[in-house]
Amino acid sequence: MKLNSIILGEGQALLILHGFLGMSDNWKTIGNKLAEEKDFQVHLIDQRNHGKSPHTNEHSYELMAEDVKDYCEQHSLENIILMGHSMGGKTAMLAAAEYPDLVEKLIVVDIAPKYYKPHHQQILDGLTALEEADLDSRQEADKLLSEFISEKPIRLFLLKNLNRKSEGTYCLKVNLETLKVNIEEVGKSLPQDKIFKGSTLFIKGANSNYIKEEDEAAIQKQFPEVKFEEIRNAGHWVHAEKMNDFYKAVADFL
Repeated sequence: MKLNSIILGEGQALLILHGFLGMSDNWKTIGNKLAEEKDFQVHLIDQRNHGKSPHTNEHSYELMAEDVKDYCEQHSLENIILMGHSMGGKTAMLAAAEYPDLVEKLIVVDIAPKYYKPHHQQILDGLTALEEADLDSRQEADKLLSEFISEKPIRLFLLKNLNRKSEGTYCLKVNLETLKVNIEEVGKSLPQDKIFKGSTLFIKGANSNYIKEEDEAAIQKQFPEVKFEEIRNAGHWVHAEKMNDFYKAVADFL
């Protein structure tokens, strides 16, 4: 599979993997800063079934980790730094464990290797309504989505998935049907025998419950060289909510 990406700057390759229902565009601001100020070649990647990357009927961490390896081979990348948020963090964990010779450093943003129950139903219902509607404008889409999701920032994040077709109507970039069918896969745990011994940073939002204090011992078993960084006054979208603090934590680690 050939993943779509945005490539910024020159230098050591730093790959960034977005979360569930996200896309490469979500990371442009941070990607540009890392490319311009820290001299990395930043690869903002659309994972399969997201953004402009190919749609398939399959969606699993095993496949997405393999997609990362294939992407590196296609672009002749080695000794990469791999960063992922949420679902992208799980992909990054598995890719680092499966292909340790490829990954020099790993950064995982607000996700643990444990199992998470499906908890996106309201969002998926809202996106299904968008997909089935005959929309004439983004304002109309936002109004419809607000019937399912009250939080404006989450709606704005989701509305990035809207794609205007040539005839003026809208469709979704994300492969919604496959993601709904495979929603259990998104919450799956990383197998306990998957271990990455390289330098690792786990970043959590202080207001998020995705990584709990009791998760840290299990994380240390699978990532023995791990450091933990907590960003104050940030939730799950820590990189968007507290961008400067998040950027400093990443830059200091690198």
